[in-house]
Amino acid sequence: MKKYEIAAMTRQELIDRIVQLEDRLADINFYKVIELPQNPMVFRNSRRDIARMKTMLHKLNAAEAGQD
Repeated sequence: MKKYEIAAMTRQELIDRIVQLEDRLADINFYKVIELPQNPMVFRNSRRDIARMKTMLHKLNAAEAGQD
């Protein structure tokens, strides 16, 4: 997922997408033990997407707190 796609998301979309990706990451982790994934980069990319989204969510929260 690109930076501009993440920046265009609302707070609720970010939260929903983070939960969805964390669930997917847990599934990938579980199946990685049973069988090697077709594309091992999926794991790394998912972790990075989650980090990007959490960073954007943190920035939104900080900006909101600064407006008070």
